[in-house]
Amino acid sequence: MKLSSVDMSGNINVAVDIRSQLGNAIQLLISGFIADAWGWPAIFYVNGVVGAVWVVLYIVLGSDSPQKSKWISAEERLYIQTSLGQVGEQKKLKTPWKAIWTSIPFISLIVLHCSQNWGYWTLMTEMPSYMKKVLDVDIKANGVMSALPYLAVYFLSFPFGYLSDYLPNKKYLSVTATRKLSNSIGFYGPAIALVGLSYVPAGNVTLAVVLLTIVVGLNVGHLTGLMLVHLDMAPNYVGTLLGITNGTANIISIIAPLVAGAVIHDETDPNEWRKVFYIASAVYIAGNTFYLIFGTSERQKWNEPPEDQIGNVTEIMTSY
Repeated sequence: MKLSSVDMSGNINVAVDIRSQLGNAIQLLISGFIADAWGWPAIFYVNGVVGAVWVVLYIVLGSDSPQKSKWISAEERLYIQTSLGQVGEQKKLKTPWKAIWTSIPFISLIVLHCSQNWGYWTLMTEMPSYMKKVLDVDIKANGVMSALPYLAVYFLSFPFGYLSDYLPNKKYLSVTATRKLSNSIGFYGPAIALVGLSYVPAGNVTLAVVLLTIVVGLNVGHLTGLMLVHLDMAPNYVGTLLGITNGTANIISIIAPLVAGAVIHDETDPNEWRKVFYIASAVYIAGNTFYLIFGTSERQKWNEPPEDQIGNVTEIMTSY
């Protein structure tokens, strides 16, 4: 996140994150061909080799800040640093732990991230079983069908990324309002579609796949919503904030499927599945509503270094 200017953070964040979704789609589309040609173990070998090559490229080409990047011009480096208010030599700042953990807007961001992971990973871990056992749709047997939700995320990311920068840059909406709008689409939309998916008649493949694609596709809203709020609130501590929210949310990713397993005793009973989807929908709605009330993208006071730490650190912008 520190490698993008504030006014382009939406497009840059989406450009990075959606590549994983595109990778999922491509992998699902070609795995069948790889298995037919060289056997199913080749799927793991191919993915492993691609991953290893990518790591090498990242080590050679990647950097964690504009100051350390060898692949951008001096003008671009200055532009990014000026946007983030980080021109000049940077000193390592002490993390204001107490201020972070007592910040209600940040607590609301943790709640939001946890609710997103609950809904999303309930969907990812349980949906194949639901579609097979209840709807009699074996989505994993069809590579194209499996890839559609990820392709939806990929293509929806372009308008979401564009609007997440365009609306605040043109002053149509504040940054906070833009992030909350994006989150609301990415949380309330899947919540509604999940409930609809739980009432799809058995064997209705088209409707099931359409709703599944909507549920997964609209999750792109969190990429231009909650994922950017960390940078909005405190660019000096964006890594720390994201580490906290992501770490906590990943614990929830483990708990959500366990709850689903405790609720479902008969995998062929649609009523038991509806309970799981109702819970996931309720978590989506509750998490985003909590954030709408208490969340903000305004720069936090604790982002600014205390006077005794300022030294060569240029004063960070307090708003944009």
